[in-house]
Amino acid sequence: MAELKTKKTDVSVDAFIKKIADKQKQEDAQAIVALMEKATKAKAKMWGTAIIGFGDKVLTYDSGRELDWFVMGFSPRKQNFALYVSGAVENKKGLLEKLGKYKTGKGCLYINKLEEVDTKVLKEIITEGTKK
Repeated sequence: MAELKTKKTDVSVDAFIKKIADKQKQEDAQAIVALMEKATKAKAKMWGTAIIGFGDKVLTYDSGRELDWFVMGFSPRKQNFALYVSGAVENKKGLLEKLGKYKTGKGCLYINKLEEVDTKVLKEIITEGTKK
C-alpha cells in the first residue's frame, strides 16, 4: 500500500504564509489560522508542503487502515482557500446559506477571500467543526 505523502512537518507556518505573494491572501491566511487555533485550542502545524493543520486525530477507514491526520485545516491555494472542516459541507447547510460567496467540494469548503464571506458565520462553521 502506498505511503501517505501528507504528514505533519517541522516547517514554520509563519514562514510558509510569508511566502504567499498576495498580501491580502497572507492577511486572510493569518486570520484563518487565528480562528482555527482558537476553535481547536491547537497550534498550527504544516502538513505536507501546502496544508496548515490544527490538532491531531486518527482516521480509520472502513478497511481498518488508520492514519494520523489533523482535526481541521486549510490550504491557501493560488485561486482560493480550501478549508478542511469536519462536516462543514454535509452538516452545515443552514450556515452555508448565510456564509456569502463560497463553493464546496468533497468535504471541502472553498472561499476566495475573507471579505467575500461573513466571518461570524465562518467562525461558527469552524467552531462547529471541532464538535464532530
